[in-house]
Amino acid sequence: MDDYRNRSYGEIPVGFGEKPGIVVVDFQTAFTDPQYPLGGAPLVMRAVENTARLLDVARRYDVPVASCNTAYMNQREMPYWKITAVRETFRHDHPSSALDPRIHDPAYDLTVCKKAPSIFFETGVSSYFVKERVDTVIVTGCNTSGCIRATAIDSFSHRFRTIVPEDCVGDIEEGPHRDNLRDLGRRYVDVVDLATCLAYLDDWRKKNTH
Repeated sequence: MDDYRNRSYGEIPVGFGEKPGIVVVDFQTAFTDPQYPLGGAPLVMRAVENTARLLDVARRYDVPVASCNTAYMNQREMPYWKITAVRETFRHDHPSSALDPRIHDPAYDLTVCKKAPSIFFETGVSSYFVKERVDTVIVTGCNTSGCIRATAIDSFSHRFRTIVPEDCVGDIEEGPHRDNLRDLGRRYVDVVDLATCLAYLDDWRKKNTH
C-alpha cells in the first residue's frame, strides 16, 4: 500500500525539455578526498566518477555547466552550521575547498562559490541558464540529503525541468540518499540514471546539429 501514490504523488513525469544545463554541486576535495573529515564516502566517490563521464560528453556537446564549492572567509561569515568539519575546514584558505579536477574545467564551467545549500541561492546560476535558454537542469554532486535536495527544490522553484541521475549524486549513508531521492521524485524531479542522461544528450545534439 503506497498512500502517496494513491493520492497521485509522482503520477506526472517531468520529462526532458529543449536544452540541458548541468549543475555540479560541492564536488570539492573536502568531500572527494579521504584525508579530510567528510571525504571519501563510497556513494560520493561513485558519483564523482559518473559525473565526470557525464561532463565529458556535455562539454563536447557545448552544454552549459555550472560548478560550485562551499567556502567562507571565516566562521563569522558562515550560517549556523551544526557540522564541526564544515566550520573548521570550509574556508577559502583551506585546501579542501578546491574543486576536484576530475569534474572541474575552469576554462569551461561557470564556477561559483556558494554560501548556502543550493547552488542557485544568490549565485547567478539561474540567470546564466536563462541567458543560455536552458529549460532542463541535470543535478549532480553531493550530499543528496543536503545540498542536492536544496538545489533540486530551487531548480524546481525556478521553473526548470529538473532531472537527478541517482548514480551522479551521493551521500554519507545510503538510507538518506535513497529516502531523499524518493521524496524528491514524488514531487519535483525525475530520478533517472547516467545512461538515461547520456542518451538524452545524444538525442539533443542530433536534433541541434545543423
